[in-house]
Amino acid sequence: MQLTAHTDYALRVLIYLTVHQDKLVTIQELAEFFDISKNHLVKVVHNLGIKGFVKTMRGKGGGICLASPPQQINIGSVVREIEGHFQMAECFNPKKQGMCAIQGHCGLTGLLGNALQQFLGVLDEAVLSDLVKPVAVSEIDSGM
Repeated sequence: MQLTAHTDYALRVLIYLTVHQDKLVTIQELAEFFDISKNHLVKVVHNLGIKGFVKTMRGKGGGICLASPPQQINIGSVVREIEGHFQMAECFNPKKQGMCAIQGHCGLTGLLGNALQQFLGVLDEAVLSDLVKPVAVSEIDSGM
């Protein structure tokens, strides 16, 4: 199972915002910290905003913050909302269903479907605050 870079970046942004709840964070700050394209992060943050995970404030002094406390942001929900689909094999693609030559004899779809449900079930047990380890004040002062 591999998440898209978009989902990976979304989770990183949420973790960063959790650590920096005391301030508004800019996309420029995120881009520099993670060494990720600012243009790509704009799309990630926009998507997180549309899905209700972050609040964005435009203009001078603006930035990004969590829309809810980290204890209320479920990781399974984030992954489902941001990832969009989980086409782990061609047979998961709705446009290709019924086109497989071994469809009547194959149990791969059921096996992978079960694995996916278990994967998401584990993520459903975690909230954003679970992903942030307590750090010493000296570590916070040095960047994160």
